[in-house]
Amino acid sequence: MAKLRVGVVSPEREIWSGEADMVIAKTIDGEIGIMPKHAPVLGVLVEGGVLTVKRGGGESDLVAAVHGGFLSVADNEVSILAEMAELGSEVDVAAAKDALQRAQASIEANQEDADAAVEAKRARARLRAAGEEVG
Repeated sequence: MAKLRVGVVSPEREIWSGEADMVIAKTIDGEIGIMPKHAPVLGVLVEGGVLTVKRGGGESDLVAAVHGGFLSVADNEVSILAEMAELGSEVDVAAAKDALQRAQASIEANQEDADAAVEAKRARARLRAAGEEVG
């Protein structure tokens, strides 16, 4: 079976690269699943999304919190160019929970706090990427 070549990068570093059977990402147009031989596409990633790379061959899925950026697909190559990204295995769960609580408290105190809303989305994505249930 054909494989995808996948690269996930942010301005700070290369997050991950390798081969995969499928990539699932959330764009502003909705969730998209990419498999080998997918038509070329360019998508804008949502703030606070979760990226899943299904590696196959018995390897566990790679899961990352992705905060904005772009997804490009062409010739069985998927490029994720994220504004910010963090592998689920790297997430400090306690810090993410604390950030979510602070953001929610700020939102409750000031309903129009856009920065707190973004921070809450990011914290939820980090927790989902780490495999934590988010209410």
